[in-house]
Amino acid sequence: MKRYVYIIITLGFLMLWSSCRKDFEFSPSSGSLQFSKDTVYLDTIFSNIGSSTYNLKVYNRSDNDISIPSVRLALGETSNYRLNVDGIAGKTFEDIELLAKDSLFIFVESTIDINNFPNPDNEYLYTDQIEFDAGNNLQKVELVTLVKDAVFIYPDRDETTKVIETLKITIDGEEFETDLQGRELLPEELTFTNEKPYVIYGYAAVPENRTLTIDPGARLHFHEDSGIIVFDNASIKVNGSHSTDQEKLENEVIFESDRLEPMFSNVPGQWGTIWLFEGSINNTISYATIKNATVGILCDGNVEGTDNIFNPGVSNDKLSINNTQIYNSASFGILGRNTSINGENLVINNSGFASFAGTLGGKYNLTHSTIANYWNNGFRQIPSLLINNFIIDEDETLVIADLVEANFNNCIIYGNENNEFLLDEIDDEAVAFNFKFTNCLVKFRDTNDEFEGPNYDFENTDLYENIIFNEEPDFKDPSTNSLIIGSESAGVNQGNIEFASQVPFDLLNVNRTASPDIGAYQNIVFPEE
Repeated sequence: MKRYVYIIITLGFLMLWSSCRKDFEFSPSSGSLQFSKDTVYLDTIFSNIGSSTYNLKVYNRSDNDISIPSVRLALGETSNYRLNVDGIAGKTFEDIELLAKDSLFIFVESTIDINNFPNPDNEYLYTDQIEFDAGNNLQKVELVTLVKDAVFIYPDRDETTKVIETLKITIDGEEFETDLQGRELLPEELTFTNEKPYVIYGYAAVPENRTLTIDPGARLHFHEDSGIIVFDNASIKVNGSHSTDQEKLENEVIFESDRLEPMFSNVPGQWGTIWLFEGSINNTISYATIKNATVGILCDGNVEGTDNIFNPGVSNDKLSINNTQIYNSASFGILGRNTSINGENLVINNSGFASFAGTLGGKYNLTHSTIANYWNNGFRQIPSLLINNFIIDEDETLVIADLVEANFNNCIIYGNENNEFLLDEIDDEAVAFNFKFTNCLVKFRDTNDEFEGPNYDFENTDLYENIIFNEEPDFKDPSTNSLIIGSESAGVNQGNIEFASQVPFDLLNVNRTASPDIGAYQNIVFPEE
């Protein structure tokens, strides 16, 4: 009974207090709002592609509850910015209440068509303001966005069904429909210049018997699940060139995602891959940076290459790649499957699986290359370098093929795991497994004695010659993909001169023939911190 009476009295007290409480009284703001920033920079966006969402925090530092008479974009309804004020979307707001010592969030987005402005050239600085109150109490926060014009390549969409066009591929003369959104490039689209960046939605396919040529300084940006596919008897020629200022990379060809905000600059897996189909031929990549893909390059088949009427007298390698960097791949930097790859001054780092994988046999020759893996986005089970002679196909059938050759000359093979190369052979007398490491700096710490057999006989000079094990490469900063070596590197002056004469200049165009260092770079003296 006492408990019942206590509850009744308490409820009555609460009701009495509630009935006596005065409503909050909001006084007009006096122009003394404070902001988390005086300018909101929305980073660079492409024309007609929406930006990320940015936030501005508005503070009422006073002891009074206030009402802001108006919050609006200075350009009003014509503005290309969009606001969301405490959960309400719009461009103009009235009587926004803000308690004493409290704050509110304003979220800002933009989508801007560069063609709406006179003489926009290839980029346009678009600005507006968020205005708070008016008259003597007017306060402003600037909004700034750099808008870039671009060439957009995207598949068609059926306006009735809304179905997006998908690629068709031909195998042994029979055409198959795929689930890959994309389309073949038109004849007038087969040269990418450096005049404007290219933004690609879906997979842009190089048609049979045609060549995609990419000029020095071109910039390619890929949307999610997008990339390039090179079909049968087709080729890709990436013709980047050495930059006079390596920090600017003005003549390199850049492959990256279409998200330009700094927060996305090193996020793996933002787009698909450059996929060289089994029938593609004579692909060359020079002076390129490929970053933030799922697989940097996927190269299939044609171990011996093809010399045909379209490209007479060319190299037999399916892919020749030089002076190229591949970073932040969600799975593989380069994945070769029973293919032929020749690489010089190649640098790969930060891959979810292997940085370089030559699988199902094939033919691989890498000289003065740095194959590293300092992946820190989760557990990694595969070393930087993987070479094997088999796959298990979709029917769970074991398929074995010849490893014709795998030669690594004057290379660094390193990373943040104990063992950074794996020779995974299915032993079959009918199948070749040929490899050799010459003048390489490698990381291989077999602490549990897991690796044995003739492939790991490091005393066999037919397989391993002048190898430096587990000594410091002295990379500048592998966490930021800066893999130039310092003067303390164990690879300094340890390169084979014969191989250096084949690749006389390093990735920064420094002559290496007199005293070659191991890897893609000649050493420098790092400045003291």
